[in-house]
Amino acid sequence: MSTMKRFEGRNAVVTGGAAGIGFAVAQRLASEGASVMIWDVDADSISKVKKAHDSIDGVVLDLTDNDAVERAAAETAEKLGGIDVLVCSAGITGPNTNTWEYPVDAWRAVFDVNVHGLFYCNRACVPQMLKGGYGRIVNIASVAGKEGNPNASAYSASKAAVIGLTKSLGKELAKHPVTVNCVTPAAVRTAIFDQMTQEHIDFMLSKIPIGRFGTVEEVAALVCWLASDECSFTTGGVFDVSGGRATY
Repeated sequence: MSTMKRFEGRNAVVTGGAAGIGFAVAQRLASEGASVMIWDVDADSISKVKKAHDSIDGVVLDLTDNDAVERAAAETAEKLGGIDVLVCSAGITGPNTNTWEYPVDAWRAVFDVNVHGLFYCNRACVPQMLKGGYGRIVNIASVAGKEGNPNASAYSASKAAVIGLTKSLGKELAKHPVTVNCVTPAAVRTAIFDQMTQEHIDFMLSKIPIGRFGTVEEVAALVCWLASDECSFTTGGVFDVSGGRATY
C-alpha cells in the first residue's frame, strides 16, 4: 500500500466501493489520507468495510435512482464537508450472447447501471465540486468500450458511452479546477467474472499480450493519480490499463 499522503484533507466518493476495483480504490484513497464515502447497493459489504476501515463510511444506494443519488450527494457533502473526488466504479456486465439474441430487459439493466447511474453520480457531484472550487472525477470504462467485445454488446456499448460522457464533461469543466478522466482496463479478475461465461473469460485473456489479467491494485494506482492534485492539466482523457491489448 502506498506511503504517500496525496489526499489529506480531501473528501472522496467511490461508487461500487464495497468490492472489486472500487474497494481497492477506496482503500488506497483512505491510506493516503482521504475521508472516503462508498456508495454501493450491497449493505452487508458496506457494513464489513466500515468495521475494517475507520476512515471509510458508506451509503446503501441504488445508483439507477436519480433522486436517491441527489440525496446521497447532498448528505455526503454535508457529512464530510464537501466532495472533492468522485470515482465511478459501479457496473455490471450483462449476459454473454449475440446482439440479435440479447434480452431487451438485460440491455436496459446494463445501461441503467453503467451509463445512467454513472451520469447521475457525475451530475450530482459536479455542483459540489464547483462550490468547493476543486474536483477530480474518474470514471471506470473498459477497453471493451474502445474495441467492442463480441457477445458483450451492451457492456461494450455502455462503456463507449462512458468514454463519450467523460470527454464531453471534461471539456465543459475545462475552465474550472475540476478534471474529468476515465480509465479503460482490460479484464481484471474480480467478482464481476461471476457474471460471465468461462468462454468469454478465456476470450478476454487471449486478447491480452502480457498473458494475465490485471489486478485491482494496478488499476487503483492509475485511478488515484488521476484523482490527485498532480492531475491538473489532464482532462477528458482516456487511460488504458490493458496489458498491451489496446491499440489506440
